Amino acid sequence: MRLNVFKNTVFPIIIGVVLIMISCGNGKPKKDKNKTDDNRPKTEELTSNNQHQTIIVGANQTESYLQLLMGKNIGVVANQTSVIFKQPTANNQTPNYTHLIDSLLALKVNIKKVFAPEHGFRGTADAGEIVKDGIDTKTGLPIVSLYGNNKKPTKTQLEDLEFVIFDIQDVGARFYTYISSLHYVMEACAEMEIPLIVFDRPNPNGHYIDGPILESVNKSFVGMHPIPVVHGMTIGEYAKMINGEKWLENGIQCELKVIPIKNYSHDLQYSLPIKPSPNLPNNQAINLYPSLCFFEGTNVNAGRGTDTQFQVFGSPFLNASKYNFKYTPESNEGAKYPKHENKLCYGKNLTETEYLNYLNLNWLIDAYKNTENKVEFFNNFFVKLAGTKILQEQIEKGLTETQIKATWQSGLKSFKKVRNKYLIYE
Repeated sequence: MRLNVFKNTVFPIIIGVVLIMISCGNGKPKKDKNKTDDNRPKTEELTSNNQHQTIIVGANQTESYLQLLMGKNIGVVANQTSVIFKQPTANNQTPNYTHLIDSLLALKVNIKKVFAPEHGFRGTADAGEIVKDGIDTKTGLPIVSLYGNNKKPTKTQLEDLEFVIFDIQDVGARFYTYISSLHYVMEACAEMEIPLIVFDRPNPNGHYIDGPILESVNKSFVGMHPIPVVHGMTIGEYAKMINGEKWLENGIQCELKVIPIKNYSHDLQYSLPIKPSPNLPNNQAINLYPSLCFFEGTNVNAGRGTDTQFQVFGSPFLNASKYNFKYTPESNEGAKYPKHENKLCYGKNLTETEYLNYLNLNWLIDAYKNTENKVEFFNNFFVKLAGTKILQEQIEKGLTETQIKATWQSGLKSFKKVRNKYLIYE
């Protein structure tokens, strides 16, 4: 299928269902701290450049893509965040969104199958838990797992499709695996000459860029590309970069169309209406995630097994005289077997930490300095998360955060030049 499909295909459509479309997600100036204690969907407006505007996500803009889909066999890469937002009714008595799959089926789009990333189609599987193929009980559609042994759609899984849609809410960190799934979906579509449409959504950590650049020798599913830990791009912009930098196998390129967000810019703070995975329950966790995820490569628990995931950290091996906060991880949703399960951990409570616009290394550095077990503090996963062996070596040598970050600047400068070529938003 050639690129002119996107430019010249026009189908007459008579649709008896009219979707009322506005976006969800509140944009606030970065100086405002915006924490939520729950994940109830809500429709809020933002002020940008002194104008009252509303963010409209790509999925909501049916007028931009329905003509391409009608009469075609469609595959959709989706999870619980793949929704079309609606105007809430009085007193907010009905949900203010419908799932993308349900909406497209109601519009007579011929969806053949759904592809599910890490955490599954409904977003309830643990991090790292194998997601199995299955059938969606509501729609009867086959669900194909893209996490486990089958991270890349096979030719057989794609052979009956004419378009693939990718619509998943990302959080802007290199080790959050949705962008790795995006890479493999793009690669599979390119090999089969199937066009891919990305419905763009805001990046809640899109307001800064920070971290070491991944070295190719440390490539893995938690880091596939030479980018910093926090890249400052939406998933639509990132798809353009994957294509433009020819990161797909053998330098092939995917036939790509991005449905951009309306009224969005990178410096707007965006509140996710639906948690993107089980252990990112609120805005605070999402904002702290790029900094605290490094603890996943150590013997320190990052809040898994509590109701403040990625908002606290602790370990039985941390010095109790240095850390007066304590908690005990227990098995729960999203963490069936948390690190240090049922053991008392000493650490730090970060639930009241101010909104970050940088990667915080001091928590990691201080934990290493104050652990009783330095030999086993780091594990093999840490290098994959960092994308380089150097960071661990720098911490072990006693370098400060300022000294470590100084060594990142050349790489970050080069990355920003590449990034600029693919930006859709200011």
